[in-house]
Amino acid sequence: MGFGVLGVFLGLLLEVSTHGPHAVPRTSWKHQDIDLMEFSEPGIFNYSTLLLSEERDALYVGAREAIFELSKKNVTVRNNKVQWTVAETPMTMCTLKGKSKEKDCLNYIRVLQVLDDKRLYVCGTHAFQPQCDYLSLSDFSLAGRAEDGRGKCSFDPSQSFTTVMVDGELYSGTAYNFLGSEPIISRYSPSQSLLRTEYSTSWLNEPSFVFADVIREGRNRADGEDDKIYYFFTEVSVEYEFFGKLLIPRVARVCKGDLGGQRTLQKKWTSFLKAKLVCSMPELNFVFNVVHDVFILKAADWRETVIYGVFTSQWGNVGLSAVCAYNMTTVEEVFSKGKYMQKATVEQSHTKWVRYNGMTPSPRPGACINNLNRQQNISSSLHLPDKTLQFVKDHPLLEDPVLPIGNGPRLITKDVNYTQIVVERVHALDRNIYDVIFTGTDKGVLHKSVVYEGEVHIVEEIQLLKTSESIKNLLLSSQTRSLYAGSDSGVVQSPTAFCDRYLSCDECVLARDPYCAWDPRTTACVNIFDTPSQRHRSLIQSLNGDADKCPSVPGLSLQDYQRVTVKPGSSAELPCLVHSNLAQVMWKANGSALTEASRFHLIGETGLLIYSVAPEDQGHYECWSLEWAPAAGKNFSRLLAGYFLTLDLPPRPPYQAGHKTTTLRSGLGNQETSGTQASAGNGKTGRPPLTSAPAPPSSTATVLFTSPPQTDSSLTPPPSSTIRFQPKQHLPPSSNPPRPETQDPAAEYLQHNNSTALLFLFLLFFLLFLAALAYNCYMQYLPAPCLRLRAALLGTHKNPIQPEYRACEAGLMEPPVTEKLDLTEHPTQNGSQVTQTQLRALRDTGYETEPECGNGRIPSHSFGEDSPSQEKPFDVDCESQPIEFADADEPYC
Repeated sequence: MGFGVLGVFLGLLLEVSTHGPHAVPRTSWKHQDIDLMEFSEPGIFNYSTLLLSEERDALYVGAREAIFELSKKNVTVRNNKVQWTVAETPMTMCTLKGKSKEKDCLNYIRVLQVLDDKRLYVCGTHAFQPQCDYLSLSDFSLAGRAEDGRGKCSFDPSQSFTTVMVDGELYSGTAYNFLGSEPIISRYSPSQSLLRTEYSTSWLNEPSFVFADVIREGRNRADGEDDKIYYFFTEVSVEYEFFGKLLIPRVARVCKGDLGGQRTLQKKWTSFLKAKLVCSMPELNFVFNVVHDVFILKAADWRETVIYGVFTSQWGNVGLSAVCAYNMTTVEEVFSKGKYMQKATVEQSHTKWVRYNGMTPSPRPGACINNLNRQQNISSSLHLPDKTLQFVKDHPLLEDPVLPIGNGPRLITKDVNYTQIVVERVHALDRNIYDVIFTGTDKGVLHKSVVYEGEVHIVEEIQLLKTSESIKNLLLSSQTRSLYAGSDSGVVQSPTAFCDRYLSCDECVLARDPYCAWDPRTTACVNIFDTPSQRHRSLIQSLNGDADKCPSVPGLSLQDYQRVTVKPGSSAELPCLVHSNLAQVMWKANGSALTEASRFHLIGETGLLIYSVAPEDQGHYECWSLEWAPAAGKNFSRLLAGYFLTLDLPPRPPYQAGHKTTTLRSGLGNQETSGTQASAGNGKTGRPPLTSAPAPPSSTATVLFTSPPQTDSSLTPPPSSTIRFQPKQHLPPSSNPPRPETQDPAAEYLQHNNSTALLFLFLLFFLLFLAALAYNCYMQYLPAPCLRLRAALLGTHKNPIQPEYRACEAGLMEPPVTEKLDLTEHPTQNGSQVTQTQLRALRDTGYETEPECGNGRIPSHSFGEDSPSQEKPFDVDCESQPIEFADADEPYC
């Protein structure tokens, strides 16, 4: 059963990763192409804690064993710095516990919170013994009054945690012990005792905290409830059965005025409740179950507050990230009216969480004190009845989930892992308010998106960090219109918009950036917040991407096309840069559209590459951009570049009848070429380009033509080279190209190299043939001619008579198949008689199974009988023909 569920789940992951919806950024900016301000100091790392002070125009940075005060307008300016190192004794204790002295046992500043106008409250890991102190802003120095940081700061610098300062009280979510096995949500107040969660898996089960913030209820709220602090984290599920640890994103809430219980839940939260955050694709039934960061976009009225979060899947091989948004009214309704869950024992061994259907005590468990409670003489949590407190202790989990706006993600991206998020509301020129979302990734890239009519459009992506590292913190300043990103290597400041990078009205409008608009007076794309408000009426902006609002611009004329001249057979590169990732590039040659299937044409991201340019490739080339604006429902085309391609033909020499001898100087250094050589083996059919090789500068070649030259220039391809736009003045090519009368020196040099290679291959194969022939002769695999060669080379104790060998060889050539051999008389070729010994010498060829000279027929021991039926192959008479050699087949005798 478990394997079946796992198989279905893995199939769902494959379906989502391959067919799931995802968005693509329209524009991409590299780190070196934009103006960014960076700060870092040698030997200091982990700039992960950031605190922005709009009042002091300062950015406070907590790093490893250092705290910095940077200028908010320019982070490259350092105003103050203080060191906070670890003493020798805590360092030794940390190393004895098995931690690294060079990495773990240092002081990582994790908490930077504004305590009042004069001080900051700072905490550090301090060699796995967290400590907190007060930082004076007047002289930027530590007070030296170290406090215990347990429950305020994490022990491990790599462990996730969160803190928020509310009215001088520190609310935190972290681990309370060295091992990190005791998670707590706590409050530290100088005037009140510590308040914390119950240590129980039903309250917190291996949580990973990411964010915490306060929501002010306002003084005019009818029910009179006080402020609430919301925590966001991911924990191991207790209510679902799964084959492994299933993670669930949560939102928890506590009341600011909570004082704990009188008898039950003493010094514990009486208002702690938690609910499930849902971020899923209902059409694919896929859930993003890990939350990485949350940003609360606050409004004057808490009902208009929107919560944004970035989510990924627990299984990272899916490669998808999502942004979900939640209305604060939805969250409030779940906590105030949602159903509770309780533990139920199944078969006396297994505990399962089910819905609680019994009577809910009054006042409602987990609710903040309101006016109705005050009328019942319950003015604080100390006055709550034990029945309500005991119910909260046993039922901290709500069944009703918090659903996102639109019942689905606002944004889904593929092959991107979001780590941080900030959101800003922008008033555009159309008098509407748009949410602009900035999300940081684990590769140091920032995505900027805008929410338009419920849909999210990714305006651009910016490479903030030089290296591919994670963005660990992200802050936004509405006053300076700047973003601040913290990472392990440093701090980067970036503007919220790059309007000046758009050079045309079409680019400015199609970007759909609410910060940017086109100014017809200056013919530039400007930031609307840097432009006086009285000039806003003349600016052109369209958040749906309607580029038709731009003024008409005369297109390029043929005289404005760039002239490109190349030599026949060379390669020509026509660049065309398209800044939009959503646009499609279309090339036209003499008014006809080119495709990837066109011969000798390669359409790439940076332009068009034409291999082995021929006379028919001459003409006009145009690069067009086609971009679809879904919000406007239109398709916009723009001419980006135009070229006029011509051939640089060599002068035609005078024609001479008969045989012509032309002497060519091979010196490629005298030829005018520019650019790089075209790569060979382009995969195209037809005329493959030749790669020109440099010839010796002083060589001379003579080429003899015995027939008139070919009219097709492709039959004699000149050297190939890539031409990069060095226009030359030439006459327009005629319709009939001149007939080449000479051969290019490079081609002759290549032909000479080919002849040498063929000769070398011929000699190599000839030597291999001789070696194979000698080996077969030595191994006795070949007939008599090789055997004679072997006998002559190796020698033998027998001395065969040369005439007899000739006679035997002559006998092999005769066809006496039906003739009878009379061995009573053994005539030779010269009429003499052959003895029996000589006949055995004639039959002896070195093989015991070698047939005799009589065309392979071996007579039996009865020489008088001529019946062919009695003549059997390999039938040897051992008596008349004794074995005299060691290699004879002895068992046959």
